[in-house]
Amino acid sequence: MTNPIETKVIKGRWNQTQHEAKKQWSKLTEADLEYINGDKEKLIEKVRERYGHDAEAAELEYKSWASALTTGSDR
Repeated sequence: MTNPIETKVIKGRWNQTQHEAKKQWSKLTEADLEYINGDKEKLIEKVRERYGHDAEAAELEYKSWASALTTGSDR
């Protein structure tokens, strides 16, 4: 389960964190980022769509990214 605080921070700071999402998943388009608008489920949906990941793999990628982003650790 994803930490709800991580999800809240990402959504609340989407203007900043969307750039980090683009670095992590370069196949995301500007339209994707606007659609996602900080929403975890939408981000996972677009990662699945752009990269062909199954739900579990996309969720794990999100968790790893969100954790690193909110703890400030380099990935």
